[in-house]
Amino acid sequence: MDKEKVAEVLVAIGTLLELKGENPFKTRAYLNGARVIEALNEPLAKVVAEKRLGEFKGIGDALQQKITELVETGKLKYYEELKASIAPGLVEMLDIPGLGPKKIQAMQKQLGVDSIEKLEAACKAGKVAELDGFGEKTQANLLEGIERKRQYASKHRLGDALTAAEPLLESLRQHPDVIRCSTAGSLRRSKEIIGDIDLLASSKRPVAVIEHFVAQPGILKVIAQGDTKASVILEGGIQCDLRVVSDKEFPFALAYFTGSKEHNIVMRSRAIARGLRLNEYGLFKSKEETRDLKLLVECQDEAEIFSTLDLPYIAPEIREDHGEFAAGEQGKLPQLLEWTDLKGALHNHSTWSDGHNTLEEIAAHMEGLGLEYWAITDHSRASFQANGLDPKRVREQLKAIKQLNAKLADGGSEFRLLTGTEVDVLKDKLDFDDDLLAELDVVVASLHVSANNEAENTKRLIRAAENKFVHTLGHLSGRLLLEREPYPVNQEAVIDACAETGTWIELNCNPYRFDLDWRLWAYAKSKGVKCVINPDAHRNEHAGFLRLGVGVARKGWLTKADVINTLPLEKLRKELARKRSPGRK
Repeated sequence: MDKEKVAEVLVAIGTLLELKGENPFKTRAYLNGARVIEALNEPLAKVVAEKRLGEFKGIGDALQQKITELVETGKLKYYEELKASIAPGLVEMLDIPGLGPKKIQAMQKQLGVDSIEKLEAACKAGKVAELDGFGEKTQANLLEGIERKRQYASKHRLGDALTAAEPLLESLRQHPDVIRCSTAGSLRRSKEIIGDIDLLASSKRPVAVIEHFVAQPGILKVIAQGDTKASVILEGGIQCDLRVVSDKEFPFALAYFTGSKEHNIVMRSRAIARGLRLNEYGLFKSKEETRDLKLLVECQDEAEIFSTLDLPYIAPEIREDHGEFAAGEQGKLPQLLEWTDLKGALHNHSTWSDGHNTLEEIAAHMEGLGLEYWAITDHSRASFQANGLDPKRVREQLKAIKQLNAKLADGGSEFRLLTGTEVDVLKDKLDFDDDLLAELDVVVASLHVSANNEAENTKRLIRAAENKFVHTLGHLSGRLLLEREPYPVNQEAVIDACAETGTWIELNCNPYRFDLDWRLWAYAKSKGVKCVINPDAHRNEHAGFLRLGVGVARKGWLTKADVINTLPLEKLRKELARKRSPGRK
């Protein structure tokens, strides 16, 4: 077990102990231990093998034993027994926003609440509002959180779905009886939220493929299994459906099951207008619905289906009936952004604030990915919960990055870290003065504590965009998908302000955010506002979010020219300097 997973287990133990009402010092010991493990600059397995855990402050004998057991066996008996000793309903309640271990414990002791159902009943009876530290507002928020959790129960984030689907798809690719296979549905269209995973394969032996599929690791339950279709529940609760068709049917089934429904309706209408019938089984020379293969218009792939219906190929991401047909007929479909177009990212964190990797680790990893640059934009001081930097620490970090870049240059590397900050947008100003912002390569301005007033939030963000030292606005709506609704803000008005001031807008590609929403990029693009695809990385592996971000950017019809971080380093530096110049825009 690696250090990240060990740290996760330690945090979980601390949370569970707090739920049980254990001594706060004991609880805190596990949380502190997790931080120590996350901050290690060498492999945890090496530290354990050399029996050096005790050298680190905050790692006592008990933690040493537990960490060693996790690293060497991948399991921890103490953790399993602790989980088993706590009512599952109490743990489930942690998923409700605004409800932490202390409040759960208080409600359990005073009201006997040990499940979401009992919590809902207590709230509706007005009992929760009567408890010390709760009140009517908290009670209302809890009821809202419970309802939201129910609404989202069958919904899943794009990143989770892709992580679950890829091993299954790879296994299908390697099966000797599979001719072609692909994801379909909303996952293939890069929707930020999906219902279930759709997989499609072609084969002459569909039963063998189905049997192989339902035997894959990570499947919790087989819901249905037939000769050509199977439905299963995967770890994490996502349903996955596999359909197996003949290879002649594959292009048509892929187009049909990719959708969207609205896109498919128009495609069928186009076929009918040409004396054809289009369905999941094929494109037929018929005026009636049919599966007669004698009437089949053979198409080797989706591109031939579109061509037969007098259209250029339409990428899956934009099949939403949001203008793709008119653009296709007029020859105006854009050449959408590709993952390989990105050269770096401009919103990321390190161990200087709440990130999990050092500057040296970040530089080595990102250079290894073939990127040209990576901006370090740690939090400003107002984000104290994220170990935000004060001006003194920012300037210390500037020196550290300068020294590291010099070392990289001496070693012949062309990769560079860029200096920066994610500066908080406060009520009436930015968290840092202009003189400090002027010293940084990149400034991302983000609203972390919003007002309940749309006009106030909009005013703050527009003011930030008007600051000549701010390059981009971060996660504009503040939404957390399946967790928190966007805060009230007139996003179109903010986009207009960015157009006037030459400020960029981030597509934060953390799968909890995908913010700015893809539906708004057409408006931003029409105003000339540039996009920056940023992972908001807190770990090196978060660089993988860039791939997801490109899918969502494509969904917003963005091209290479629309995205700032497709620029090579020297051209990027010129664009960074442009806003700070007198004639900027």
